[in-house]
Amino acid sequence: MFLFSSALIWLVIGIALGLISSIKLHGPGFLSQLSWLTYGRVYPASQNAVVYGFGAQALLGIALWLIARLGRVSLQGPGMIVVGGVFWNFAIAMGLVGILTGNSTGYEWLEMPRSASTLLFFSYALIGTWALITFHMRRERQLYVSQWYLLAALLWFPWIYSTAQLLLVVSPVRGVMQAIVNGWFVHNLFEVWFAFLGLAAVFYFVPKIIGQPLHSRYLALFAFWMLAFFGSWGGVYADAPVPKWVSSLSIATRVMMLIPMLAIGLNIQKTLSAQCAILKTNIVLRFVWVGAISYLLATLLGIVGALRSVSEVTLFTLYTNAVTNLQLYGFLGMVVAGGIYYIVPRLTACDWPSAGLIRFHFSTATLGVALLVLPQIIGGVLQGIKLNDPQVPFLSVVKSTIPFLGMSTLGELLLLVGNLALLVNLIKILPACCTCCLGRVSNSAPQPKAVAVGGRI
Repeated sequence: MFLFSSALIWLVIGIALGLISSIKLHGPGFLSQLSWLTYGRVYPASQNAVVYGFGAQALLGIALWLIARLGRVSLQGPGMIVVGGVFWNFAIAMGLVGILTGNSTGYEWLEMPRSASTLLFFSYALIGTWALITFHMRRERQLYVSQWYLLAALLWFPWIYSTAQLLLVVSPVRGVMQAIVNGWFVHNLFEVWFAFLGLAAVFYFVPKIIGQPLHSRYLALFAFWMLAFFGSWGGVYADAPVPKWVSSLSIATRVMMLIPMLAIGLNIQKTLSAQCAILKTNIVLRFVWVGAISYLLATLLGIVGALRSVSEVTLFTLYTNAVTNLQLYGFLGMVVAGGIYYIVPRLTACDWPSAGLIRFHFSTATLGVALLVLPQIIGGVLQGIKLNDPQVPFLSVVKSTIPFLGMSTLGELLLLVGNLALLVNLIKILPACCTCCLGRVSNSAPQPKAVAVGGRI
């Protein structure tokens, strides 16, 4: 509950900062008198707030619940996990202040100052250690596929984060190697770590909600190994100033991501095929389903954008931002929201205060993702075509993107409003959570019941 609450606060802060940066793209004079809110500072601050403050923290909360639930064991060291969460949030606050005051490293997704990054790493180590202890203490020895994804994710982040920090901040490599390491880290963060955590949730919640087993355990494990192998080799652009074999290897492995993508899509489709009607009545399943579709679309767009012929048009355009936003708000945002709506009533033993806010959140978030991503895809392609035409003045290219940027700003605003609804709903249910926790301490807590959200769980 602590991780969920903190994550949603950072999500609102991150989207608010993202809204400011979006407005600045078509209204440069907006808040121009504040140096700490210039685009070069506020945009990376918003991205770090969403990635580390919201995405990482909320997915860790879901991961802890799944590890305990699937292992049929109580969460080990909850007090130490909360301490780790407190330091994690303190590190995020330090990092955002550093970015907004101009003390940024300049590396994508690694902009936070070294002191904040160090604290972030040790906070994760504290949380991850107790998660692994909980996994080790499990009473159910048979592993479900979600546990494979969770265990790999718990070990993946410290490897890629410490490696990137060492090679870029602590003892920087030289020249173009910095771009290669940074691209490798960003790619692993999205394509592997976030994918492992998000897909673990999808593979648990979809069968659980519809009351049917996962279509194929072996197909899910096949996707796991393909994702682990091919997902970690990308991140280098087609025309990057590196040896040709490096970019060619990156493109080849990116294209091979079609294999796990198709395996995951087929598994989810076959699992849902007999119970599609539940999508109309179960709001939690709709959140998770939209998140899964967003993941598949983002992966497909990333594969297409990695091809040399396409990259010539889409590289350094709004198209790249569209893929990132679809991963962040479409995949992570929707899957995490569905997980929170499913888990919290089972922790507090009471229903959500407002079912209307849940439906409002789904509508605004889905529409917000569509308005944020689609204009950027279309605008990015048109932008790239014009940038490759020497007859088109650069200022004309910039002006042509303004309508698409305006629609994206509207999408960002809808996302902010929708996620505020989730935060308000969570704040209303927190008193029940405190009562439940106090009751458990005094051995008089009510047993958690299977609570219906929308009447169909």
